[in-house]
Amino acid sequence: MNSITVLLSLEHTKNNMKKLFMVCAVAFTALSFTSCGVTSTASHNLTETKVVLSEKNFKVVGQAYGEATATYIVGFGGLSKKALRNNAINEMSKNAKLTGSQTLTNITTHKSVKMITPLYVQVTCSATANIIEFE
Repeated sequence: MNSITVLLSLEHTKNNMKKLFMVCAVAFTALSFTSCGVTSTASHNLTETKVVLSEKNFKVVGQAYGEATATYIVGFGGLSKKALRNNAINEMSKNAKLTGSQTLTNITTHKSVKMITPLYVQVTCSATANIIEFE
């Protein structure tokens, strides 16, 4: 092979490497701006008090809502799943402002996972319930 052929071959390889680098850079940038989301809903019976609602001696007077958020960076930080759910339920209980004959029923939690980047994840747990009042 003469020296001109070798130089042309090296130049061609250099151009291919530049193209490959550009494709990888664009792909990495595009993946960095995407996010993933996961949701789940669960119903929890929190009280051990048994109330028979066979009579119409109560009425639904409203709804309560609470929310708690945890942030994880590279998998570290935030709260455990159980603690996050409990914080959301505690926040909901505070927001309900219950009076003497009122209680919460039909408590439901909803977890939402928002992946900003693979290294930064935000988990939000929300809790809702009906407020009933006994007559």
